[in-house]
Amino acid sequence: MADTFDPQQGPLHGLRILDMATVVAAPFAATLCADLGAEVTKLELPDGSDALRSLAPVEPGHALYWKVLNRGKRGITLDVRTDAGRALFLRLVAGMDVLVENFRPGTLDRWGLDLATLHRANPRLIVLRLTGFGQTGPYAGRPGFARIFEAMGGLAHLTGEADGPPQHVNFPLGDSMAGLFGAFAIAAAAAERARCPDAPGREIDLSATEALLRVLEPLAVERERSGQARQRSGARATYTAPSNIYRTKDGDWITLVGSSDAIFRRLCAAMQAPDMAADPRFATNPLRVRHLDALDGRVAAWCAAHSHDELRAALDAHSVPFCKVYDIDDVLADPHFAARGAIVRLPDADLGSVPAPAVVPRFGGHAPQPPRTGPAVGEHNAEVFGALGLTAEDLRGLRAAGAL
Repeated sequence: MADTFDPQQGPLHGLRILDMATVVAAPFAATLCADLGAEVTKLELPDGSDALRSLAPVEPGHALYWKVLNRGKRGITLDVRTDAGRALFLRLVAGMDVLVENFRPGTLDRWGLDLATLHRANPRLIVLRLTGFGQTGPYAGRPGFARIFEAMGGLAHLTGEADGPPQHVNFPLGDSMAGLFGAFAIAAAAAERARCPDAPGREIDLSATEALLRVLEPLAVERERSGQARQRSGARATYTAPSNIYRTKDGDWITLVGSSDAIFRRLCAAMQAPDMAADPRFATNPLRVRHLDALDGRVAAWCAAHSHDELRAALDAHSVPFCKVYDIDDVLADPHFAARGAIVRLPDADLGSVPAPAVVPRFGGHAPQPPRTGPAVGEHNAEVFGALGLTAEDLRGLRAAGAL
């Protein structure tokens, strides 16, 4: 029988996820599901050695990245490499809908938790395996990190100045992008389960490198059909024009996009440059891309001759898309973000509360309270394992055996 609809519960309410993954990418996938109502239990080793707990930002006694990335989850400890831990893990899996893991292929098999064993414990279990390179292929056993995904997927090759080296942004973007694909995969499997309740368990093979490659979708066809391989170009786009980051007279940086023909004409009006609007070199986007240097030079010179406030007045008056390049202080001070509650306060047992991004996307009628921060090591052991019938004495015995 279907549940009664309650928009306050979130679209993934009732979905039970066991997250035994480490660091960023796969746990982020589970967190996105928790944001939308899934019940997520975070499993880690008893010693709390997940590398995310030492990844900046940290302060003495507080793993801040852990707190915000693993928000909304219950936390348990269990060493599945022990006999007692493996047996308890299988009891736990029996009550879950989804298992999220990111170990190198074959690791769970070596621990006696191969897919057949997992499906004997729970024939309907969805297993998301998020690894650097997938479960098959010659690179399957390699370790994976965000910067590896970004390099091999082609993103780093496009980042940086034309005459400079490839670059990474100062954030593990490859992990976050892979996590988005992971959350999408979980939601897709849940939708299939809702449509076909008798469907057997699924194994989802998600390669983080392929996730990066997937979002750069036109590069292969561009190479084949044009003979050109897209290269670094700084902040300037080479597929649409004008689109670049420009410096203002008073030292701010703005990003400006005038790619469609209509927007370009409005930009010309804002610049009071009718000659640009009439220039046949700039009549269409392909022509503007062909004559990028001349066009970009005009826009850059105009921006350099005016203050940020002057540019904002002119560009806003003509509906030209632009924005100052924000740092985090600009984000926190922006009235639009404030009006929408884009940054929320997560309740935290240690710090009172900490700021973090709000739930994205927003479902009509669903206004969730900000989730609490990520759990302390083993914080919910008694609650989660107690629901399986374990007593306090049982838990003491498991701790003594090194399983808990």
